[in-house]
Amino acid sequence: MPSCNARWAGRRRTGGRLVVAMAASACLATALTGGQSPLTPSAMRNHPAIGYQTVPPADDVAQLAERLRRGDARLEFEPTTGYLRSVLEALDVPAESQLLVFSKSSFQQAKIDPRNPRALYFNETVSVGWVRGGTVLEFAAQDPRQGTMFYTLEQTPSAAPVIRHDLSCVQCHTSDATLDVPGMFLGSSFTDTNGAVVYTPVFSVDHRTPFDLRWGGWYVTGRHAMARHMGNSLLMPGGTAGDQVNPANLLVDSLEDRFDTAGYLSPHSDIVALMMLEHQAHLLNLLTRVGWHARLGPAAGFSWQSEVNELVDYLLFVDEEPLPGPVRTSPFAKTFASQGPRDSTGRSLRDLDLETRLMRYPCSFVIYSGPFDALPVEVKRAVYARMWDILSGRDRSARYAGLSANDRLAVVEILRDTKPDLPEYFTADQGSTSP
Repeated sequence: MPSCNARWAGRRRTGGRLVVAMAASACLATALTGGQSPLTPSAMRNHPAIGYQTVPPADDVAQLAERLRRGDARLEFEPTTGYLRSVLEALDVPAESQLLVFSKSSFQQAKIDPRNPRALYFNETVSVGWVRGGTVLEFAAQDPRQGTMFYTLEQTPSAAPVIRHDLSCVQCHTSDATLDVPGMFLGSSFTDTNGAVVYTPVFSVDHRTPFDLRWGGWYVTGRHAMARHMGNSLLMPGGTAGDQVNPANLLVDSLEDRFDTAGYLSPHSDIVALMMLEHQAHLLNLLTRVGWHARLGPAAGFSWQSEVNELVDYLLFVDEEPLPGPVRTSPFAKTFASQGPRDSTGRSLRDLDLETRLMRYPCSFVIYSGPFDALPVEVKRAVYARMWDILSGRDRSARYAGLSANDRLAVVEILRDTKPDLPEYFTADQGSTSP
């Protein structure tokens, strides 16, 4: 499905280092208390408080499927791309978000290789996967309460195309790398000339990952100042991992000389789009986990309060890997930044920096999403309280020294104008935002 390398490794932070381990779909849930027997991921999904497989989904793809069933929506079939363009339009997914992954990390892997990479397109809560010559379109959609849901649409012309809910995908998409809830993650791995993974470890990537460990198995286009990354590279027979990462693969403007791009919506696999999807995929998993654990509660052995701190730190980009210099020539950046919302002075949490960090203002745009708004009341209350501790300067610990007084104030002011459910203490006149 649309996440990458779902059968492989999850990433943990230990003493500031990256530790990679094989993901296991049956690994035990975390954040347990009092010696209670842990629930497996499968038991959590099937718990009455969750009902992942029984509660009707409410995500955007499920809603499109229902509109198609009622005859209130239509999809147009085109040669080569099938329903792709029509689906992207119906789901408000920009074509500029195109990412190309050539590692064999999808159930359509027999058709995927460096000459025929899988294309991913995404917005805030939906990802669409397309394989040239493939039999189906793949969907991963974030349900506001239930985590990631998976769907397929057959790539054959039909007067009444049907989007089908696919519960089998959750077996590979629930692991240590997704925090043991149904979700997406992006992997980085060395691959051979056919796209098969040939080396472990395989890194699960988010905005904290060093750039020299990112994008193995992916095409990457755009100008940047990174000295090294793993993208655009194939391990040749008899070669080594060191040979794979070389200057010729570091800066690539177009993929037209790498493979036949006929049928793809662009010759790009945008570097900014990659960084954005890495950021939001992990954040959505954090939201799902804390929401599930709060619903399961102490009776099931879960305490979610400590997870709020982790969620807020990630939401505020506290551990973000700094950009080593400017990123340029991104067709995705303008489209993404144009979506707002904006405050009374024109600022938005979608404004990009792309000089020393990803975002201009260090608070994620995912705060406007359905999954954030659907958090249990007590969780959202705790998230806002923790955000205020940091943004107001009440928490003066060294961990948050990288958040400048100006950045903290800007985030508060933008949220005041654009987030209707913000607690009253955010809207009070504040002169104490500096640490």
